[in-house]
Amino acid sequence: MTEATEQKRQPGATGRGYHHGDLKAALLREAERILEKEGLQALTLRAASRAAGVTHTAPKNHFGDLTGLLSELAALGFERLAAALAEIADTADGDAKARPRAMGHAYVGFARAHPGLFALMFRSERLDAERPALRDAIQHAREALREAAFARISAGSAPTQMEIAAYSAALWSLVHGFSVLLLEGRFDGLMRSLPAGEDAESLLAQVFAVTTVGK
Repeated sequence: MTEATEQKRQPGATGRGYHHGDLKAALLREAERILEKEGLQALTLRAASRAAGVTHTAPKNHFGDLTGLLSELAALGFERLAAALAEIADTADGDAKARPRAMGHAYVGFARAHPGLFALMFRSERLDAERPALRDAIQHAREALREAAFARISAGSAPTQMEIAAYSAALWSLVHGFSVLLLEGRFDGLMRSLPAGEDAESLLAQVFAVTTVGK
């Protein structure tokens, strides 16, 4: 069966946002919508194809199986995260201290804006880490964090690879742990105890203030 045939919409399918000739992007877009609105358990090849308005075999031509679809979706997430970190890094390029803090806020902001996608990105048992798109996207995100670490600790010195790696790990551990605990509601009690007008952003800022990471 040709791809043109696969791209025909099924009767009754909505095909939200679907454009002829851009089937892979349409499937990923619908897969992300399902993921964010209904959760990972609702995301199947059939669900994505139905939402995109194509036959249930169409996703197999682009992703092979559900693991392939999830891996490509996670890759999009890592690329977006890397782009968000790089954009923030550019705005704070002249301030080595502000750069990691700003990137930390961008990291948490990404997690809050895309909770389903963020959770999927770190579900290694559901992903194919050897898939080129995912492997490259993860590397891009890691490089963005490493650049923040290098900018912070290289001022006036020549940091070793271990120092750069340690600071990268510390920064990532802090913002990733904060993101996960926040999304899972583990901070609900803390949030209720904050003064009026304070929120997750101000809490993260204070976390940076009381740790050596981000200083």
